[in-house]
Amino acid sequence: MIHRSPYPDVQIPDVSLQDFLFAHAAAYTDKAALIDGPTGRTLTYGQLVAAARRTAAGLAARGFRKGDVLAICSPNVPEYAIAFFGVATAGGINTTVNPLYTADELKRQLLDSDASFLVTVPQLLAKATEAVAGTRVREIFVFGDADGATPFAALATGDGPVPEIEIDPRTDLVALPYSSGTTGLPKGVMLTHHNLVSNVCQTHSVEQLSDEEVLIGILPFYHIYGMVVVMSGALRAGATIVTMPRFDLEQFLELLQTHAVTMAYLVPPIVLALAKHPLVDNYDISALRNVLSGAAPLPEPVARACVERHGLMLRQGYGLTETSPVTHANGKDREIKHDSVGVALPNTEYRIVDLSTGADADTEGLGEVWIRGPQVMKGYLNNPEATRDMLDDDGWLHTGDIGYADSGGYLFVVDRVKELIKYKGLQVAPAELEGVIQGHPAVADVAVIPTPDPEAGEIPKAYVVRRPNMEVTAEAIMAYVADRVAPHKKVREVEFIDAIPKVPSGKILRRELRDRDRAARQGASA
Repeated sequence: MIHRSPYPDVQIPDVSLQDFLFAHAAAYTDKAALIDGPTGRTLTYGQLVAAARRTAAGLAARGFRKGDVLAICSPNVPEYAIAFFGVATAGGINTTVNPLYTADELKRQLLDSDASFLVTVPQLLAKATEAVAGTRVREIFVFGDADGATPFAALATGDGPVPEIEIDPRTDLVALPYSSGTTGLPKGVMLTHHNLVSNVCQTHSVEQLSDEEVLIGILPFYHIYGMVVVMSGALRAGATIVTMPRFDLEQFLELLQTHAVTMAYLVPPIVLALAKHPLVDNYDISALRNVLSGAAPLPEPVARACVERHGLMLRQGYGLTETSPVTHANGKDREIKHDSVGVALPNTEYRIVDLSTGADADTEGLGEVWIRGPQVMKGYLNNPEATRDMLDDDGWLHTGDIGYADSGGYLFVVDRVKELIKYKGLQVAPAELEGVIQGHPAVADVAVIPTPDPEAGEIPKAYVVRRPNMEVTAEAIMAYVADRVAPHKKVREVEFIDAIPKVPSGKILRRELRDRDRAARQGASA
């Protein structure tokens, strides 16, 4: 059966993202839109809108045209929003990059997205300079000042006109984040203005953020969750965001206390810290009344422990980069089921499809979650085959997640068809790590799987086959990978094995390895 949202459909205006988000900004001209947590530097709504428009003019003066791509490789700072919405105002596309990427990983995204400009921070300039070699990037900007790059603020100092760009919200892209989808290397997810406007409308109908909310901006803005739910959703509501460039528990708690943060969109490892870490008792975070966890499964015992400790409302939500991102959430005005990701958002349909028959599963029957709605991506950049694998002709997006629906329409996600590893809510593609490890001279074959971890959710574990007559330690393999990938992609366990189980076509039988890993962990705990 097709499960529909219990909420009434919402009207989705046919406008650009920036026009939609800033439609009410004039009412909040002098109000703080973003506050830099570590320094207290404040950007008001009036300053944000003006700076975004001047940035668009500065980009246009440098030859940036509608459809051009600008890459942002930066931690969360208030200026991130200026860059993002400046690009949008200029008719461009933001490709957002994990600032922990290596130079090679950054270069791969710059090449694939065909970016013509790059914005970063002084601390990452050396890596950025290395990465742009051989790409179409014409100029590097930095938030602040650094030798060898143009200050980002220089874009807003010219007197050129703000470009008057006609946006077709349903076809013109505004964001190009990267996701591994159901398998393989990261792919550019083409998200239109209409996709993001739709999801802000859909989530707002459930979240009902008010202009009195103060949010903690710890979720990275390069990630679709931080980009849309926090940065865009809060700005539409006239709320205030306190940004953090990286997670530090003590600073996180201090900012919750200092700014009387009322609402937090988090990932499970942070919820775990709120539930159990003794440091929490040193701070007054009583203003925090509402938490929504997403990006990875939240164990029900952790959710209940957090609720019992703080007396707040805690809910789960669900989505994908390919769905802009939210498709399901436990609403404030409905029964909250801590082991469920909630019900479908307005204008959203979903099905549970039995993988063996291709038919819809019965109530509480397991199957793959398929989703349809206005937030579903346009497709993967320059990858029609991957698009066809993910998105069918009827508009159903095949998530690769296994779940079931109860009689009330609540979705329970229990496993994944896809092979992605979710480390603290961040995607790690086994195929990418396998390619790195295969480069080690002592490795004959390798397979990477997720293994459970109480803090991170999942960590990458490598099964390695040594080359004959060559010795290598687990520590050496992990160090080799760590030198070549971002920190969240590090292999954190290695087990040596005589052969990787595979089907005749060569596809790795990861389930056999997961069963082996599960049996080993059960034996160790016996």
